[in-house]
Amino acid sequence: MSTLVNQKALITGATKGMGLAIAEKLASLGCHLLLSARDGQALGALKATLENDYPNIQVQYLACDFADGTQLEQLTEWIDRVAPDLTILINNAGIFRPVSLFDESTEDFEMQMHVNYHTPHLLSRIVGRNMQKNRKGHIFNISSIASRKPVASAATYTVTKYAVMGLTHILREALGPYGVKVTEVIPGSTLTSSWEGTTVPADRFVLPTDIADAIATCLQMSPGANVDEIVVTPKFGNI
Repeated sequence: MSTLVNQKALITGATKGMGLAIAEKLASLGCHLLLSARDGQALGALKATLENDYPNIQVQYLACDFADGTQLEQLTEWIDRVAPDLTILINNAGIFRPVSLFDESTEDFEMQMHVNYHTPHLLSRIVGRNMQKNRKGHIFNISSIASRKPVASAATYTVTKYAVMGLTHILREALGPYGVKVTEVIPGSTLTSSWEGTTVPADRFVLPTDIADAIATCLQMSPGANVDEIVVTPKFGNI
């Protein structure tokens, strides 16, 4: 039997790409899920599909526009209310704007800061407090290879991923003494909706299922093992 049966996992950005692949993987391993994304209709459909495919799990969801501070606050309050015993947090929601520092608009900057950094920061704070109290849990922050190799043509995106790297280090230092694990997931070019319309062959990319499998492997390691970082890049190099 999977060691993840009956554990509770929160996944942001759960209806597409890596978030969807992670939701499907954790459901298959017996996790109860809390899901969030902007599209409430897509969340409802995903709940129905997962509960039909895996009758022993329960799925709850709350739609949230992560760029909206009020909605994000409502999400944190909901999580604290319905799942104070949450054992897995997947900070996956993100937005990519391929704009240089000098060409980006205020909207480009603020949108990416809210979604890519404020969201994992606030969720990690509320969930981390409960994990600290419960003395167990695992937080995964989905970062990017841009946090190690800056991309000048995606300036603020790069900055937000450097911030996520810093957040991950702080969380690991703060929560480690309480038995809580923290992992930064660092994908290279991954075939998600950000690449919609590309003519580059799929085998040049990391697939969302690769990230989901890597996370599942980390979650099933021995209690004393913490994977600090997972770096997954295309075998032919990033695109």
